[in-house]
Amino acid sequence: MSKKVERLRRATRSRAKIRELKALRLSVHRTSQHIYAQILDSESRVLVAASTVQKSVSEGLKNTGNSDAAAAVGKAIAEKAKAAGIGTVAFDRSGFKYHGRVKALAEAAREHGLQF
Repeated sequence: MSKKVERLRRATRSRAKIRELKALRLSVHRTSQHIYAQILDSESRVLVAASTVQKSVSEGLKNTGNSDAAAAVGKAIAEKAKAAGIGTVAFDRSGFKYHGRVKALAEAAREHGLQF
């Protein structure tokens, strides 16, 4: 199996559990140059989104593909979630290891008031 197929298999298992819990999920996707975060409801409708592609997030960042950028996205998603009245979510790492940029995003979101 390819690396991508293995990652998607891991993502499917965790998403099935989140769907069973009927919780809002904070989904993370990363590429080599950017990182994206969305909060989705049980029917996979996007409620809140933030990424390094957005000018408001990437301003002041030297690079959009590192842990500092991921922390900026975590902060932005937490602030947007608070504004939308969302306090608790389930973290969906999309099959990526909880390490590096994914971990930085999660910790920044927690620091700024999002609970998971």
